[in-house]
Amino acid sequence: MSKEYKVGDTPNSKRQVPDAHVQTREIPFMPSTIETIDFAVRDWIDNINIFTTTNEGFKKVPVLWVSPERAFQMKHNKELHDKLETLKLPLITVNRTSITKDPNNKGTAWGNVYPVNDYKGGSITIARRINQDKTSNFANADSFNLRTNSGPKQANSPRVNKKIVYETMTIPMPVYVTIMYSITLRTEYQEQMNDLVTPFITIPGGINFVVVERDNHRFDAFVQQDFVQENNIDSMGEEERSYKTKIDLKVLGHLIGEGKNQEKPKIVIRENAVEVKLPRERVIYGDIPKHIDRRGFYRE
Repeated sequence: MSKEYKVGDTPNSKRQVPDAHVQTREIPFMPSTIETIDFAVRDWIDNINIFTTTNEGFKKVPVLWVSPERAFQMKHNKELHDKLETLKLPLITVNRTSITKDPNNKGTAWGNVYPVNDYKGGSITIARRINQDKTSNFANADSFNLRTNSGPKQANSPRVNKKIVYETMTIPMPVYVTIMYSITLRTEYQEQMNDLVTPFITIPGGINFVVVERDNHRFDAFVQQDFVQENNIDSMGEEERSYKTKIDLKVLGHLIGEGKNQEKPKIVIRENAVEVKLPRERVIYGDIPKHIDRRGFYRE
């Protein structure tokens, strides 16, 4: 167990702080954008690991975002198409259908905190830590100025230091939005559709609430109660029979910053002032520095 002395303690003090209380952990904090929420939803669906029985055996059902064009999918996901260049079923697709900014749906920060009016900005404080280097510099400088009968004290002598430099980290004001996603399940057989639908019903448990995550951001998501089936099995036409089920997912997300169009820093770090000095003109006021005596000689 290592020892750490608080301000004002002496080396002979019995106070000890365990390592678990003094160690800090850095958490990567990325900006939250619309794309962050999109990835969080897709990752949540993909991590469910939905498997079903196909003509190629018991395999995982691929999850696709519907935005890529057909030419892009053909080049980068060749295994998803057959020889006729049609998509292989079963398949799960995700699509963002709407974004709503409702002031009534408030998140953690209820008020509207304006950013600091400078080139950095920043509205919400997320963390604060002590700058050890600058704090120790102020403590050592004050120790040198203290004198005893035997001369100046050593730089690192134990004493109370009130000049503590803090680093305060702030971010832009979070803006809360409600985003709706449409999850479409497509299969060729009823048994495959049963395998795909069941996890979306049972994973949330007795409620419809789940949590989706991306880049250390957590978003509340709600699986809507209606599972709309759009099958064509009752059609008497010559088209191929298929099963299709649509599931709506409501996500309460937050956006931080302006994305790629943001000019100011995403995370702002500021330091507090611990000492204020007003310089004087020594020639006019006749001040003599402490290290020079009245005869003009330097003294130790």
